[in-house]
Amino acid sequence: MDGLKIGTKAQANTQVNASNTALSMGSGALEVFATPAAVALVEAAACKVLAPYLEEGITTVGTKMNIDHIKASPLGAMITATAELIEIDGRRYVFAVSARDEAGEIVVGTHERFSVNVDRFMSKLR
Repeated sequence: MDGLKIGTKAQANTQVNASNTALSMGSGALEVFATPAAVALVEAAACKVLAPYLEEGITTVGTKMNIDHIKASPLGAMITATAELIEIDGRRYVFAVSARDEAGEIVVGTHERFSVNVDRFMSKLR
C-alpha cells in the first residue's frame, strides 16, 4: 500500500430505486433507501480509496461497520457516500464514512477493513 495516506477520500453513488429500498431488501416495510444498501454504498466508497494501492493478489475485506442511518431517502433520491481514511495500522484501515442525498446528510459513522492475500483467505474457506 505504498503511497496511501491518511486523508485519502473516495465516493460512491447510487439512486434510490425499487431494488435498494427497505421493503425490497427485507429490512423494513417502507420504500425508502435501506440501511443495508447504505452499508454497501459506504463500503464501496472505502474500497475505492484502497483499490489503486492494492498489489496483485491482495484485496480488502470489511470487518466492522458502525453507522447511524439518521434520515430516510425517498425513491428517486441520489445518494453519495464518502469514505475518508483516518487510520492505518498494519493491514487494518479505518474510515470515517458518510452519505448524503439532495436534502443533506443521511449516514455517519466508521468502517474498518483489512488487507488479505486472496488465495490464502479463500483457501481457509475450503
